[in-house]
Amino acid sequence: MGLFSYVRSIYALDTIDTRFTSSSTTPYKVVIDARNDPATSGSKRDDSVPGIGVKTDRLGRPVAQPSKWGTPEFYFYYFVFITVVPYMFWIAYDVSRPSDPNYHKYEHLLSPGWVPGRKIDISDAQYFTFRRNLPYLGLLLVLHPALRKLYNVIRPISVRNGSPRPNGGSYVSAAESEANMGQRASFDFGFAFIFLTALHGFSAVKIVTILYINYCIATRFPRKYMPAATWIFNIGTLFANELAEGYSMAKIAAYFFAPGMAGYITDSTAVTWGQWLDRQSGIMPRWQILFNFTVLRLMSFNLDFYWSLDQRGGNPLEKKQLDPANLSERDRVSIPANAKDYSFRNYFAYALYAPLYLAGPIISFNDYLSQLKYPSKAIETPRTIKYGIRFLLALLAIELVLHFDYCIAISKGNPNWADYTPAQLSLLSYFNLHVLWLKLLLPWRLFRLWALIDGIDPPENMLRCLSDNPSTVAFWRGWHKSYNRWLIRYIYVPLGGASTKTWISTVRTVVNYVVCFTFVALWHDISLNLLIWGWLIVFFMMPEVIAGYIFPPRKWEHHKDAYRVLCGVGVVGNLMMMMMANLVGFAVGVDGLKSIIHGIFKDYSGIMFLLTASAVLFVGIQVMFEVRQSEYRKGIFLKC
Repeated sequence: MGLFSYVRSIYALDTIDTRFTSSSTTPYKVVIDARNDPATSGSKRDDSVPGIGVKTDRLGRPVAQPSKWGTPEFYFYYFVFITVVPYMFWIAYDVSRPSDPNYHKYEHLLSPGWVPGRKIDISDAQYFTFRRNLPYLGLLLVLHPALRKLYNVIRPISVRNGSPRPNGGSYVSAAESEANMGQRASFDFGFAFIFLTALHGFSAVKIVTILYINYCIATRFPRKYMPAATWIFNIGTLFANELAEGYSMAKIAAYFFAPGMAGYITDSTAVTWGQWLDRQSGIMPRWQILFNFTVLRLMSFNLDFYWSLDQRGGNPLEKKQLDPANLSERDRVSIPANAKDYSFRNYFAYALYAPLYLAGPIISFNDYLSQLKYPSKAIETPRTIKYGIRFLLALLAIELVLHFDYCIAISKGNPNWADYTPAQLSLLSYFNLHVLWLKLLLPWRLFRLWALIDGIDPPENMLRCLSDNPSTVAFWRGWHKSYNRWLIRYIYVPLGGASTKTWISTVRTVVNYVVCFTFVALWHDISLNLLIWGWLIVFFMMPEVIAGYIFPPRKWEHHKDAYRVLCGVGVVGNLMMMMMANLVGFAVGVDGLKSIIHGIFKDYSGIMFLLTASAVLFVGIQVMFEVRQSEYRKGIFLKC
């Protein structure tokens, strides 16, 4: 493989996550066998040409359309990209130079940078914390898998892996899979205690207490009350953690033993002890900030256990005649574990699995346990190396953006938005959202990389770049994808899913969206901005849902190019609304958005800029459509 081909392979969908290029119902071993088959491995697939296995529409024509990359239309789009994209960067850079009149307002928020002559904007608290702790996370990424290998040497399993089949293949027997699970879960269980204590000190006791109560709800509550009790307890825990600020022991002691409170014994020693315990709070004293990820895992365990009770009458693997060592991704998630596998050890190891503890990605309990028994065949060293390179390139991207575009510091420096032109306001907001995307992408990719090195394959959280999302609904399918999958499995599908076949089903779909995004907003943080953000997302989904109902693709099968243009016009407004919603939720808030909109529409030049920007967005949208068509031609049909 040449250098150019290798670089291209780094940006292949398969490098990000094999789930994007293979069906969730197909075991990955089938994909490996097809890749190694000389008859098919060298052929270039083109699903725009009719043939066997090609997906077709109602008229029998291929869904994938012929490539437009070499057409005059797209040569014009290339010219727009070559001229407009550098100008976009220049506009944001121009207001981030020391010569800008407003530079003094935010200069104090900048830090020394590693690019000569430039400071860096690390005023965002989340990225600042991640950047500061990156060396320690990198050390853990190496140390944790190494300790597991050492543990495996000290405590080897009693049966030999890869026992030969009669036909010369290899398999993992039931006894071997149980031994694999016992070995891995025991290490994860022990390491979780060490990791939790190092991170949170005495607060680890609070976390273990919450975990134990949740486990008791799953295993001791009457079956019919268990789902409701699970939801009430875990949502209540989210609110209690926030309102009680992590349950300060000093405050608890003061409440019970403070002087002058009738009916209580005065004991200042208890308060002193409480203060001492609060000081033993580890590396991350505010444990409750990221505990919402753990809550998702607690609920996953409880609900997976609850649903497993429905299948205790028989073995689903035997009924479906499936090989447990070669399950598809969907089967790993949906097929329950054995009754004895829902033990406290496995539960604790799963809920506090070190690589995914702080920020995910989220993996269901069933999937985690299946991978403990039978390592995922999708984990291949060459792909993991490429994934690591992809992470480093994303890290370089945000570092360069923050060296040359001070959009975060400007928004935090008490700006007078009237001082900025409509183009500057729009581009600062645009890059603000890209920094938001990158600062979330980096921890998720680092923690997933850590899990891959350790032998667990969680879902990838981010597939598309922020600037490659023409659909609001599809955007939320691809943004924080593992969380989206969690919502679908544990909320959306139980509520009835989505349908736009009738107006009644459309209304029900909207209600489901409202419930899901209200939960999403409250799960992120108990704040008005995020609650408004959640409702805005649903509100801004409505035009797309209604347009899909009025203009269904089946009515335009004879006019696909006209339909592509019509969709492009509609998506321009869609993108505007998506950007506004995310600015409210994660960047400037409601008041900041009002000021930005007022600044854009304050005079005629702002309206002209908006029309120009809309035309440029239209060009970008057509390229987004063609990117997806190129995936269709390879037989890849993603919903995001």
